[in-house]
Amino acid sequence: MSRRLSLLGLFGAGLIVLGAATGCASGAASAPSSAPPTQPDATASAEPSPVEAGWLNGGRSIALVTWGSSSCAPRSTDVPTVADGVVTVDLTDRPGTTCTRDMVPRPTLVPLPEGLDSTKELRISVTGVVTGETTLPGLTDAVEPPTATDFAPSAGWVGDSFVAILTYGSSSCPPVVETVAAQGDAIAVGFATPPADQVCTLDIAPRVSIADVSDLGDTGATSLVLSGGDVTVDGPVAIIGTR
Repeated sequence: MSRRLSLLGLFGAGLIVLGAATGCASGAASAPSSAPPTQPDATASAEPSPVEAGWLNGGRSIALVTWGSSSCAPRSTDVPTVADGVVTVDLTDRPGTTCTRDMVPRPTLVPLPEGLDSTKELRISVTGVVTGETTLPGLTDAVEPPTATDFAPSAGWVGDSFVAILTYGSSSCPPVVETVAAQGDAIAVGFATPPADQVCTLDIAPRVSIADVSDLGDTGATSLVLSGGDVTVDGPVAIIGTR
C-alpha cells in the first residue's frame, strides 16, 4: 500500500508535465474532463515518469506498467537491447489512435531476448514516448514456461499493487478486468462480458491486462482464478515474481 501511495504522490506532482509530454492525458482517472480526445504527439519529448514491471510467461516476457491515457497504451515494436546488465525497451505510440484524457496504469507486453537469465535481477531502462527506469527482482523459483503452442495464461506481480495477466485471443478485443476479490489463497479476477455487437479480428495474439489488488491487502495469494470475458483457462494461474 505504501508503494502505491508514493507512486500516486509522484504522479500528482508531475501531472502537468506528463500531460504536456504525452499529449494524451491532462487529469486523474477519477476527474471528468470536457476536453475532446487528442492524437498522440510523436514529436513531443517524453519526461521521466513512474515505471514498474513484472515477469510473465515463465520469465520469457515482462509487463511494463506506465501511466497515461487508457486508450493510448504504448507498445514495444523492437526486441529490447541488453548492454552492461541493463535491458533497454523503446516504447512507441500506436498510430492513428485517439487518446482519452484520463490517467491510468497501462500495461505493455515486452518479449525478452532469448538467453536472458530470469533468476537474476533485471535493470530496465525505458525510452521513447515514455521514459523511466525500474529494477525487477529475479525469479527465485525455477519456472517452466509454457510451450508456444499452449497459449496458456500467465500472471506476475507488478510491485505490491498490481498483477499483470497474459491471455491469448483476438488482438482487437483484449479482456477488461471488471472485478477483483480475495478467494482463500487466491485472487479471483472477473473479466467483463464483451458487448454483443463487438466485432473482433480472427487472430490469436498475446494480450496483457492489469488487475489492481491494492485494496485486498496482504492476502498471501499465490494464484489467480480467472473467469468471464471469453477467456479460456484450466484451473488457477500461478502468480510469479515478488510482491
